[in-house]
Amino acid sequence: MIDEQTEKPRRSFWRELPILMGVAILVAVLVRTFVLQTFFIPSQSMEHTLNIWDHVLVNKVVYDVRDPHRGEIIVFEAPSEWHSGTQDEDFIKRIIGTPGDQVQCCDPQGRLIINGTAIDEPFIYRDAGGTQDPAAGKPFSITVPPGRLWVMGDHRSASGDSLAHWNETGDITRSTIAESSVIGRAFTIFWPLKRARWLSVPEQFDGVPAAPRPDH
Repeated sequence: MIDEQTEKPRRSFWRELPILMGVAILVAVLVRTFVLQTFFIPSQSMEHTLNIWDHVLVNKVVYDVRDPHRGEIIVFEAPSEWHSGTQDEDFIKRIIGTPGDQVQCCDPQGRLIINGTAIDEPFIYRDAGGTQDPAAGKPFSITVPPGRLWVMGDHRSASGDSLAHWNETGDITRSTIAESSVIGRAFTIFWPLKRARWLSVPEQFDGVPAAPRPDH
């Protein structure tokens, strides 16, 4: 009886290696294009939630199945007028207001008010002496347009965000970003290892009510 297993031709490891490498590269490209992507933090605008040179993983498919939520940290293609240098640079900020939300500054304790509810923001930047940035530099009151997002950096005094552009222009469209410009949600810091952690939504956003109906 012939042992068929011993009769099959055996390819050497070195002949298979290019194929395996090609498959691995193809899988990596597909994952990066459609599922996950890494980004590094180039600025101070999200300190100390995200520090300069932190590397994050971004989920690129989550918003294909649901809308963005308040409190999530997102990477997005910024409007052209937001750019200060490289035109194709991506931005990373925290969502504060979603379509229809009314965002105001501030209550007597200096807290942002979203849909009538004031929220604490313990994630806002504190300096070495423990002094926290104000929630906003001066009073404002806006309603987020349909299909747009109001985004702010956690280091409020060093962030070119929705508030900064609202203060400059007073134009709500130019001060918000299109939902369609969102690349994905940053959900974890993976490098450096000593800072590795999940980027969950702060519990302070849990009590914010839904946006008022347009006819109210």
